[in-house]
Amino acid sequence: MTTLPVADTTDPASDAVRPRKISRKATGADAVFVHAARAVGATVLVITGGVGLFLAWQAYPTWQSYGFGFLTETQWNPEADVLGIAAVLAGTVTVALVAMVIAFPLALSTALYISEYAPAAIRSTLVSLVDLMAAVPSIIWGLWGFFLIMPHAADLAFWLQRNLGWIPIFDVPSADADAAVWDASRYTASAFCAGIAVAMMVLPMSCAVMRQVFSQTPPGEKEAALALGATKWGMVRAVVLPFGRGGIIGGTMLGMGRALGETIAVLLIISPAFELKWSFLEIGTNTISALIAGRFGDATKTQMSALLAAGFVLFLLTLLINTLAAVIVNRSRSGAGTDA
Repeated sequence: MTTLPVADTTDPASDAVRPRKISRKATGADAVFVHAARAVGATVLVITGGVGLFLAWQAYPTWQSYGFGFLTETQWNPEADVLGIAAVLAGTVTVALVAMVIAFPLALSTALYISEYAPAAIRSTLVSLVDLMAAVPSIIWGLWGFFLIMPHAADLAFWLQRNLGWIPIFDVPSADADAAVWDASRYTASAFCAGIAVAMMVLPMSCAVMRQVFSQTPPGEKEAALALGATKWGMVRAVVLPFGRGGIIGGTMLGMGRALGETIAVLLIISPAFELKWSFLEIGTNTISALIAGRFGDATKTQMSALLAAGFVLFLLTLLINTLAAVIVNRSRSGAGTDA
């Protein structure tokens, strides 16, 4: 039997055979990037937290004066010292839901077409066109919705009431769907009209998130599905959509958060009304952001505190939705096993 020599641990030369310690500490340019990214992230958190603390501090007098009734009162009547956001909170959610019902199928189909069906030669052009929609100012979307979409939306709202009026959300109590001459003014300046404009504003964000997740689907899984005889749509349904489920949900929720805070476009389209309505087709609604924008200029100190209290509620609502969206996207399979 041959005996192998054992290294002398007392000899300094034996250090050469010891494992080298690997440091995880970034150095050079990597250290600069890590500290810069950390500083930017901390700055964002500080700014967001500062905004929340400011709104909470400014809203404290309102919570002290009106208490929980501020969330349950529908009327906004400063002259009578009656202030509440129940109606505008419901209007905010209604406009956002209408927007997402319209934007979701458009964003999903657009993302699927760009990532799976569009020819490679025009794919980048389509991406740029969709992203360009996000650069259109809110006031332009508001004018587009007011002058171009609203008359056609009124026709569609009337058709929905006539055919689906037995469902409460499609019924317009103030209008007669069977009248010989229907009153178009009862169907304009509604949450439905505002929701169409907001849908076009949130579509690029939702589409971008979905498209990015779809593009990271592992090519091996797609090719395997096609090799087993699946059609193109069968492959998309069995591989791409399950892989991008987190992106679909996350993109939709991010769009929802954006829709809740839209201001100028909604303010230009809606007819302000402080009442709870079952129907989103009927004229008159309001949102928290539109209320703040419309009443900010001539608000007294008490009214300003109430407006900031409403803003604080909207801040918490959007923060919650965006946080849930981020968690869902991070937990999705996005990028797992993608071939280089």
